[in-house]
Amino acid sequence: MILVTGGTGLVGAHLLYHLSLENVAIKAIHRKSSNLLAVKNVFKYFSKDYELLFQKIEWVEADITDIISLEEAFKNVTKVYHCAALVSFNSKDYSAMDLINIDGTSNIVNFCIENRVKKLCFVSSIATIEKSVTHKFMSEADEWNMEKVSYGYALTKYGAEIEVWRASQEGVPVVIVNPGIILGAGFWQQGSGAMFSKIDKGFPFYTEGVTGFVSVNDVVKAMLLLMKSDVVNERYILVAENSSFKNIFYQIAENFGKKPPSIKVTKLMSAFGWRLEKLKAIFTNVPETLTKHSAKSIHNKRYYSSEKIAKDLNFNFESIAETIKSICALYKKEHR
Repeated sequence: MILVTGGTGLVGAHLLYHLSLENVAIKAIHRKSSNLLAVKNVFKYFSKDYELLFQKIEWVEADITDIISLEEAFKNVTKVYHCAALVSFNSKDYSAMDLINIDGTSNIVNFCIENRVKKLCFVSSIATIEKSVTHKFMSEADEWNMEKVSYGYALTKYGAEIEVWRASQEGVPVVIVNPGIILGAGFWQQGSGAMFSKIDKGFPFYTEGVTGFVSVNDVVKAMLLLMKSDVVNERYILVAENSSFKNIFYQIAENFGKKPPSIKVTKLMSAFGWRLEKLKAIFTNVPETLTKHSAKSIHNKRYYSSEKIAKDLNFNFESIAETIKSICALYKKEHR
């Protein structure tokens, strides 16, 4: 039986859909407050038989930080896809990220060891990939320097990776994927989905910062292939293309038939913006939409190499232009 954590998130929902197409028993963890309808909506994008496919999943109410609830979730489990995580660039969320991303992963690892799980796949992030000193493109070979990193999300995802490597030392075969910014349909009010919603409504701003982007379809495809392969105890960067936010925003606007963003956000504007957001948060108790870290990161230019997975699995990525086109088509079908 396959267990999926984080099944009510973007990667987890798309993974569950693809698993439902196979003749396998599937179990997925969800918290009491989770929105299972959002997952079903993802199924609905791709199949007329979405109800039947959705019913193949055995949903277990559990929390990765709650050991007692995990005992039930792990019964008869042979393979695990660990997708659950808290993503935030707000320093106020560090304690919560530490609990969920590190302690939660530690719990998953302990149960995998105890139950002698055949293989564990962990969804990490390019946030744990160090900037190369000698090359333009960052790769899995670049060693991570904790002393250079000051933001909680990267620290906690790196801590989670350490826990997964512990599983490998205790006899559980593991694979780790490090995706760039994941683009996919659904969950339009959070993560990358919010980009599509905002640009459809006429978002006017852009930056020329560069990072790696990848389709959720490719992330899921890579995870499935790695879990079925003989590859163990390896990690892989998943980036289809390195692109500027400006280019991504322009492509989304073009597919929506909207005016492209026209206001370039400078570093000075970002510095002023995060301070203003912080001040507003103090008086309104509403979390900042722009934090100190995100204000800086949107101007960084980072380039990533996916050569390793291309070589090891003969893996080909979907173009980001095609990814954006298909996501925009699904968004318009749902909202117009």
